[in-house]
Parts: sequence; structure tokens; C-alpha cells
Amino acid sequence: MKILMCEPKYYLISYEINPWMKIDNQVDHVLAHQQWKNLYETIKKIADDVHLVEPIEMLPDMVFTANAALIHNNIAYISNFRFPERKDESHHFNDWFTNNGYQTIFYDKDHTYYFEGAGDALFMGDLLFYGHGFRSDKEFHENLKTIKNEHIILCRLIDPYFYHMDTCFCPIDDKFAIWYPPAFSLESRKAIEDKIEVFAVPENEAKHFACNAVVLGKHVIMPANCPETKNHLEHKGFTVFECDMSEFIKAGGACKCLTLLLD
Repeated sequence: MKILMCEPKYYLISYEINPWMKIDNQVDHVLAHQQWKNLYETIKKIADDVHLVEPIEMLPDMVFTANAALIHNNIAYISNFRFPERKDESHHFNDWFTNNGYQTIFYDKDHTYYFEGAGDALFMGDLLFYGHGFRSDKEFHENLKTIKNEHIILCRLIDPYFYHMDTCFCPIDDKFAIWYPPAFSLESRKAIEDKIEVFAVPENEAKHFACNAVVLGKHVIMPANCPETKNHLEHKGFTVFECDMSEFIKAGGACKCLTLLLD
């Protein structure tokens, strides 16, 4: 397994585009670098390779590489960010993927529909769970039908604190996921429960981003302070690593947001 990450060289909260972000609740840069490095070193022990994209000044959220694109069969489906503060990220990520041997597809250069990559599109076996409602548009899923076609499960997000699918839903293997049900519409909850086995994380752990975990085979790397979720995963036979993500939660992200699975 290969992972893409971006060092938090320019990471800070310079705007507010989700309810977590408060300019007056600023990042501790030293601690953020320590937390990112701990996550990086933990992943390196498990993953085959960790690639780094060069951070760009004035693009503080590039550190959240999960939003760069959706990767499938060496094709990078490049994100079309909703907020102008993040739009320039697409061009830099597109350059990285092109320079590293990926075919790139950028469907909506004219900004017809928004799509924020692996933050809202999560593979799980033969299924692709697609979150919409805050950052990605429902209509964009038509562009992804070449990947999974009838196997796309549409999931409407309704809680602005869980604005990306990967903040409230995490596939653990091909049949089992952890999630925070109140983040979804009732119709979407039923669609998910009809397809897979799920474990509902408690509210306090959801707010510590329990669902924003990195899954590498039988290893799960998740934010600290989520004991009930951790115990459940260990009971199911997974090895769990905890990483303090306090400085990244300030911007509405954690372990999964800081990584993009490349294969």
C-alpha cells in the first residue's frame, strides 16, 4: 500500500470554511508538526511507501491530502473544491499525479459540480460510498459510474460538523465499517445498514474523529481518546494505533484526512 501525505509546513487556520475552524483558535505549529510526524512514522511502519507532495505557501489545507483526488486503477480523479480558498490545490495535486505516472481526469473545470475526492468517496469491496450535501454535489456521482456504476451508494450528510464522508464513516474491511449515524439522513442510514455491517461510534468519540481512521490491512490508525471504538476494533481482531490529532481537529481533520491511499 502506498500513501500520499503533505508536510504541515504552511498549515494554519487562515479562514473558516467549516464549523471546526476558528481563526481565534489557532494551531500550535510545533505540536502540529510533532503530531503529523508521529502519524507519518506510524504509517511508514505498515505501508509499503509514503510519498510526499510539496506544500505550497498560501494553501494551508494541502496537508489534508485525502481531498486531493479519488484514485482508482492508476487514474486520479482530481477534486473540484467548493470553496475558493482551496481551489488552487487542484492544480498542484494534478501536477504531482501527472509527474508520478498517473492518468488524471478533471471533470468539472467549469465548476458545474463540486467533488472533494477521497474525502467523500470511499471504496469498500465492490461498493463505492459517496457522500454529498456539504462539499461534494450529489450530481457528480454520475462521473464516477465508470468506476462502480450500479455499486455507488449515495449518502446524504446532514450535520455540518461532519461535512466530509470520511469524518463520519470508515470502511474497515470489505464488509464492516464504523460510522456516526446522526451525520446521515434517515434514508442514507437505511441504505448503508442494508448493505454492510456497521458499528456506531459514540457521540463524544465521533467528535474526536474516531471515524477518520487510516486502515492498512489489519492495522487501524485512529485519533486518540476513542476508547470504545478502539476496544471494538481490537475485539474484532484489528491492531489499533492511536495518534494525537488535536491540532488538526481544530481545522476539521485527523488521521484519514492527512492521507490519500494511492493503491
